[in-house]
Amino acid sequence: MEGWDPQNLILPEVGKLCRSQSEYLDQHFKTQKDVSSSSTSSSCLLSEWTKHCSDYDNRLLHLRTILMDRTLSWISSSFRAKASLSNLNLTLSASSQYGTALKRLLGEELRLLALQLHRIHFIRQYVETALRLEALVGDLEDVVFSSGNHRPGNMFAKFSTLLTSQDFGVKEERLLKAIKATNDVEEIIVNVEKSQQWHHLLKSVDHRVDKTLAILRPEALAEHRALLASFGWPPKLLASKVESGGLSKLLNPLLLMHGNEKKSYAQSFHVLCALQQLHSRREARKFKTLGQKECEIRLWAIDELVTPLAVRMEYHFVKWAEQPEFMFALVYRVTRDFMEGVSDILQPLIDAARLTSYSANEAWISAMVHILSGSLTKNVFPALAERYKEKDMKLEVISLWLHLVDLIVAFDKQMQSLLRYETCLLFPDAQRRGISVLIVFCDRPDWLKIWAKMELKDGWKKLKAVLKDAKAWQIDDKHRVDFDVSTICETFLLSSREAHKAPFVAESALKIAQEMIDRCQTLPDILSRAKFVRSTVARFFWYFSNVLLLHCRNAELPPEELDGSAIVRACESINAARYVESKLQEWSDDASFLEMKIAESNSNMQEQHQGFYDDCFFEEEIKCLAELETNWLMEIGAVLLRQFENLTLEYNHTEDSNAFIEALQSLKSQLHVLKKNLNGKDFLDLWRSVADGLDHFICGSILGGDVKFSKKQSNEFGTDMQALFLVFQPFCARPEAFFPCIRDILKLLAMSGEEVKHLLVGKKSEKYMQSYGISHLRFDQVEKTLRKLKF
Repeated sequence: MEGWDPQNLILPEVGKLCRSQSEYLDQHFKTQKDVSSSSTSSSCLLSEWTKHCSDYDNRLLHLRTILMDRTLSWISSSFRAKASLSNLNLTLSASSQYGTALKRLLGEELRLLALQLHRIHFIRQYVETALRLEALVGDLEDVVFSSGNHRPGNMFAKFSTLLTSQDFGVKEERLLKAIKATNDVEEIIVNVEKSQQWHHLLKSVDHRVDKTLAILRPEALAEHRALLASFGWPPKLLASKVESGGLSKLLNPLLLMHGNEKKSYAQSFHVLCALQQLHSRREARKFKTLGQKECEIRLWAIDELVTPLAVRMEYHFVKWAEQPEFMFALVYRVTRDFMEGVSDILQPLIDAARLTSYSANEAWISAMVHILSGSLTKNVFPALAERYKEKDMKLEVISLWLHLVDLIVAFDKQMQSLLRYETCLLFPDAQRRGISVLIVFCDRPDWLKIWAKMELKDGWKKLKAVLKDAKAWQIDDKHRVDFDVSTICETFLLSSREAHKAPFVAESALKIAQEMIDRCQTLPDILSRAKFVRSTVARFFWYFSNVLLLHCRNAELPPEELDGSAIVRACESINAARYVESKLQEWSDDASFLEMKIAESNSNMQEQHQGFYDDCFFEEEIKCLAELETNWLMEIGAVLLRQFENLTLEYNHTEDSNAFIEALQSLKSQLHVLKKNLNGKDFLDLWRSVADGLDHFICGSILGGDVKFSKKQSNEFGTDMQALFLVFQPFCARPEAFFPCIRDILKLLAMSGEEVKHLLVGKKSEKYMQSYGISHLRFDQVEKTLRKLKF
């Protein structure tokens, strides 16, 4: 190393050396002495490095020579091909007689040759892919069947014995290899589906993989069950204390695991999660590309915890078929007491397995709910449904059935409260399939129909009990609006029952209906929930509208005279209808009813209930109530006008103002009763329609009569009309605005002879009459009125 200049020697930093370089230097330079220039080992190392550099230089020169030769060869071939194509083109161009035909022939042959080459390339791709898949599937089958004879009896008998750590490690490694091999196969299948459509090849591969997984999954589950049994799962349920009204806290084996037990369980849990993730991936792919039905996949590791619990609980459930409250208590307590272990032990394992959108608590609760719903489906509801068919048993069965539904609703609320602090906020708990025990009705429409009949009958029974109460049709006196002449405006924004002046029976009906809705809120299937509401709440309000109609008819509105009691009864029904209508509209705007409406519109029910989807969920019920209000408001208005007409007959013939004043006093008294008892919106519509009717009636009486108006009679008529306006003064600031025809007649009667002459001989046009302030009468009506004037 003599003669080297250290300044010209540039060495890399230690951190930038690769692992092989570091190991090489550590092997040859172990001490400071080895670095010395006089060291014999350094001289030997220098000679070795010089020889290596010479060899690499020779090899590089050889590679450059080969590259140059091959480049020249490729360029020569390219030139020859180019020259051949040029000669062919010149030959074809020079031949005038056969050039076109030859070009066409060569063009066709080249196209066929290209197609054939493409076909060969396609076949080559297919063969290569098939060979790759064959190799991978073969590796998978070798891994799965590598443990010898796989007769089902021998395999499952093997897992019933106590597992050793060595056996567990070997089996776990084998299962993971099989899962990895299946994932590799799935990766190729996904890539093939993106570019090709080799359905037969994919079906064949899927068949072989499914056949292999049919062995792999039971083996993994059996191993997991044996592991659970090894540390005492399932625990004892202490059912004797349940019957005495209490249940001590259960010992949770999940929290008692330690050391190798905890490690082995985590490894087995990881294997199950990986296997389930693979299964989920394959099912999603089949659903998307092969059109197969998508299946519901739950967390297998949780199901393996719940399955032995279900077997142990079934023994108690059979004894408690007549006492279902014990069943609910046991399931709730077991679910709650084991929640801590499920959350602390299993959730980290799920997160480590990267199972997205899975919650350990939610999967645990869903599985426990499935146990209870399965037992009710098997042991309780079938017996009740059969007994319901017997007439003498119906009342008893209805009581038991509704009591069972009460238990289910309370139980669902308890289970959902356990998920209150979950972070899974994208889906409401009440609407996730499997969280509610009411799922038993989603799979049995006949039971749902029986339940709806019972709820409707029970609701109608409650309403009849309310109707028997003397206070059912009363309105709070403190919320009544007294008649005040000084009132010139009023807010008509109605919200509460008191604002609507609705009787107590309306609030009771809404409360009964709300209870029906609340009891079905946890039905997981939206369409089943919509059917239940249609069969209960919707029909209930049809019955209630008939009650309101009958109450109005019992008012017996007389055709000639309207008394106060009849007005009050009619107002009670109208107010109740208005209040219930507003609440139904409010309910229909809720998101849950919008979802039910959409579900109905997407089902065959759309053809049966075509009118239900125009505006809102309760569209038909709202229309029925609105029709009741409109009809009876028109009836009240018609009676008021007939009564006014009868009282003013003498006034029309003799111009006796006393008869007119008597009619006004009667009208004022009745409007006072209506204002006091009718809700603000309907009263506004009513008095305006009455004013419009009086305007046309009085105008028609004048135009159709033979009375002549002198100056005195015109003044008296004006005075009478001012009295009429005063009747409506409490309801608005300018009541004369609602009597446009009478207002025009008063203007005509106040004209001088000169103005009458100009108007009669003037242009018969609207603009000409409007110049005199006449805008609501035709010219023939104006002419008739003016000819009645006496000057």
